[in-house]
Amino acid sequence: MDLGVEVLWYGVPLALAVGGYALSRRRTERRSLALKAAAVEAGLDEPPTLHPVIDPMKCIGCGACTRACPEGDVLGLIRGKAELVTPSECIGHGACRAACPVGAITLVFGTARRGVDLPQVGPDFQTNVPGLFVAGELGGMGLIRNAVEQGRQAVDEIAKRPRARQAQYDLIIVGAGPAGFSASLAARHKGLNAITLEQDILGGAVAHYPRGKLVMSSPAKLPGFGAISRGDISKEDLLRYWNDLAAKAHLPVAYEERVEAIERDGPMFKVTSRGGTRTASSVLLSVGRRGSPRLLGAPGEDLSKVVYRMVDPRQYAGRKVLVVGGGDSALEAAASLAEETNAKVTLSYRGGAFQRSKPRNRERIDTMVAKGRLDLRLNTEVTAIEPDHVMLSQSDGPAVIANDVVIICAGGVLPTALLTAAGIRMETKFGEA
Repeated sequence: MDLGVEVLWYGVPLALAVGGYALSRRRTERRSLALKAAAVEAGLDEPPTLHPVIDPMKCIGCGACTRACPEGDVLGLIRGKAELVTPSECIGHGACRAACPVGAITLVFGTARRGVDLPQVGPDFQTNVPGLFVAGELGGMGLIRNAVEQGRQAVDEIAKRPRARQAQYDLIIVGAGPAGFSASLAARHKGLNAITLEQDILGGAVAHYPRGKLVMSSPAKLPGFGAISRGDISKEDLLRYWNDLAAKAHLPVAYEERVEAIERDGPMFKVTSRGGTRTASSVLLSVGRRGSPRLLGAPGEDLSKVVYRMVDPRQYAGRKVLVVGGGDSALEAAASLAEETNAKVTLSYRGGAFQRSKPRNRERIDTMVAKGRLDLRLNTEVTAIEPDHVMLSQSDGPAVIANDVVIICAGGVLPTALLTAAGIRMETKFGEA
């Protein structure tokens, strides 16, 4: 074979491979730039809590972090370097940092523009108040697997502490989300006299994720029961498994008991909830950062037809439903109701446009409005909720809407008042580890 033929024989496939790779990289970069621009336009360019910061001097643009992220298009490659392109979608998995071969990624809380308030917590999960511990999302660790591990580790530390003889319990756990559930199992496993107080249902915020959402992509070890070996487990499967374990372990959990105060009383704590006041040697706070739902303050909001999260749209089929809010949770709820059921859906938002919502959710709303499946009421506010109707204020005067159910998606209120009243010091993180 002469030299020219040999060059063609080997060179053409190599050139095609290099060209194909370059084309693929350009397509990837265009997609990343489009996603980033859409996030900025929607005002969703700030991560909610723990997130990666990429050192461009170290990043080699291999894309390992983008492939490792279980949430999809959170990270992208722009000009040969990894960047957060949809920051609001990041939930602090940390898989990107583990996947980076050159150590270019650091996980931090908050940003230079927006700080994140976190309780001061030591390596043993104990706050500045001796005997008062924090684990899970409240401490900034929202990933289920990590929250489960923190709940177990916190109880390991609590078990080493002396116990007040006059206290009713060795430990009171506040919250039955991933960290609280794991802590409850760990307390039972270690023989602690413990009780868990939960303002809602088992699973905490996980129980209110959209139907079918994949919530775990890697195993998590539960005290006394071993690891959940399955990957990519859905919300429903995870909650079913947790409820089975709670029944097998005979966990003492008091539901619908929102904690209202935590006070130091000599060597123990007094924890006051809707169920009364209990005492314990130690307290573990494993509540979510949303704390309690933000209320509208409208008359009639205490009616039983008012809820603050939508779990399954099918339960509202054939009913007249008002969704209140302008964020992604409100838009997702209203769109799902209109898409999946024959409910008569109205969406009320006090603003004139959806400023901080994902483009795809705005598109879903526009589509349902165009099809006549959804009644959109911008620049409106709920003024009163009655058993069979709701009153709205709007620019052309008050409106009365026939109604069976009101779903309020107005965000949550951080439990800062509860923490500071208990003596816990808070610190604001501005892009710090």
